Amino acid sequence: MVLNFFLENWALILILMAFTVVLKTTVFLDARTIKRMSVLIVLVFLLSIVVYIEFVLTDNVNFRNLRLVLIAIRYSATPFIVAQVIHAMVKKFRMFVFIPAIVHALINFISIFNGVVFSIDSDNVFHRGPLGLLPFIVAGLYSGFLVYALIKKSNKTFIEVVPIAFLCFALLTGLLLPFIFGKAYSHLFCTIIAIALFVYYVFLILQMTTIDPLTGLLNRQAFYADIGNRPEEITALLSLDMNGLKTINDTDGHSAGDEALTTLAECFNRAMKRGQSTYRIGGDEFVTVCRKSSRSDVMHLVERIRNAVSASKYGCSVGYCCRSNEAETIDEILKESDKMMYADKARHYADIELDRRG
Repeated sequence: MVLNFFLENWALILILMAFTVVLKTTVFLDARTIKRMSVLIVLVFLLSIVVYIEFVLTDNVNFRNLRLVLIAIRYSATPFIVAQVIHAMVKKFRMFVFIPAIVHALINFISIFNGVVFSIDSDNVFHRGPLGLLPFIVAGLYSGFLVYALIKKSNKTFIEVVPIAFLCFALLTGLLLPFIFGKAYSHLFCTIIAIALFVYYVFLILQMTTIDPLTGLLNRQAFYADIGNRPEEITALLSLDMNGLKTINDTDGHSAGDEALTTLAECFNRAMKRGQSTYRIGGDEFVTVCRKSSRSDVMHLVERIRNAVSASKYGCSVGYCCRSNEAETIDEILKESDKMMYADKARHYADIELDRRG
């Protein structure tokens, strides 16, 4: 029985082992995240044991009651696993994330006695009850919320959208395959969950390596990677530089400077539309990449940025350059954008000097 378990689940075991090795050797994740992911790996492995034993007992009527318990565990497990991932991502109402999973688990275990979700007859044949689709609905809702949370957390760049799309595909197949393959799906169930978790890990790594930890904007590494990806779609660049950061740091301390940068980043994010992404490429330096944006779109973006920043207690200088022809390189566009930004900054400090003299 043990040998058959390993033979049937060897692909899953290899995935979990590889996942464990990667977690133990990564330098990007904090200890708490690594511990949480390790717990999820153990849970998936234990779930695979539950699934295997439950289907082994299909032909043994003497273990009907044990099989009922194992089915209840199997149906309850997926929402708890996904809820654990969501709990690590959301800040508001994070403790409430588990409530639907708990209620769902209670209904599954009550079904052992009344068959409301599932039942097994005297011939050891499985039957769905009036709420037979409930486990799939709850798992689907949790999966949908997870995808939504990932999209909200991402900067919606191509490099982040791809793993999210793949995760969505993996979770969708996990919900649909039981209706297509029936009992045969048992050999795929835990493997799909493991793959989904690994894709989530990839998303975390992408977040760690491409996101600026202070502002939440994309970082310099992401900027150079993205401008090399379909550069022909880039129609304009914006150069943004905070005014007076050094003064804030010297007067009020670096924590105040960090708050100023975070506030500016929020202003930039609110101003962005589809195809527009802002990157922090230096201490107080930012660049916005516009893809498939017309000159009018760029001008409206500049206006939105100025309005958002003016509503705060901080300021920034703005420069922009729209691509005049396909032969113009990204470096040339950035150079012109920087030139306009420095001119805007010079006017800003000239106005301050005039105010002081006045």
